[in-house]
Amino acid sequence: MQVYRGMDVGTAKPTPAEQAEIPHHLIDLADPSEDFTVTRFQAAFAEALAGIEARGHRALLVGGTGLYLRAVVDDLSPPGQWPDVRSQLEAEAAADPDPASLHRRLRELDPVAAGRMEPTNRRRAMRALEVTIGSGRPFSSFGPGLDVHAGSGPATRFRMAGIWLPRPVVAARIEARVHAMVAGGLVEEVERLAARPEGLSRTARQALGYKELLDGLSLDDAVAETIRRTRAFSRRQRMWFRRDPRITWFGAADNPFAVLPSLLGDWGRCPSSP
Repeated sequence: MQVYRGMDVGTAKPTPAEQAEIPHHLIDLADPSEDFTVTRFQAAFAEALAGIEARGHRALLVGGTGLYLRAVVDDLSPPGQWPDVRSQLEAEAAADPDPASLHRRLRELDPVAAGRMEPTNRRRAMRALEVTIGSGRPFSSFGPGLDVHAGSGPATRFRMAGIWLPRPVVAARIEARVHAMVAGGLVEEVERLAARPEGLSRTARQALGYKELLDGLSLDDAVAETIRRTRAFSRRQRMWFRRDPRITWFGAADNPFAVLPSLLGDWGRCPSSP
């Protein structure tokens, strides 16, 4: 979500001072009224990486969203888009309050894809249905697949590392972060974006913290729901990345900076890796 200009507080975007100290890429690429795609991210990544390597430097990709990481690390070829199918599915979802309804339909058409996602993840189920219905072939049949299991996974020239923290620590950090964002102007940022004539795209509106405020909840309820959804997202991230055996994990009791000596020492032994 940091690709969107003006969505700064709620995405924890690097501050202007931080960006002046260390060059950052792949942020502020799109207007919030645009639907940003994986394909567009891949193109921006390739351009940025080529420029960094041409200057004799190495890139550090920090995230975030598992699909986008896999898209650039494994050079996935995402399927196309079918707006008419998408519109129909959105209308059906709006008429049915059951968050698992789209997943049940997907399970009938593409059980493999359905098995790779949470039943209540409407966004992923809708995308899988859009591709399955629009293309006439199962969503799970595109590309090498997104699931990586223990002992397998495509070879990659990238070194990948994950930082592990105990779940209670993560939960507390999420709650503190959401309250800090509200204190730092998140409500005002959302109001400013919502007041623009262009509005926010379907993709931008789903951002954690933004969606809850745009849904018209009271501030207390919006904060509580943002914390709940962020914790759920964190659990899904943990499950997604834990399946990838190519990631080397570094654990800390409470402070993620404690892993830096081990992390840098591990990377220092592999000077040829990006």
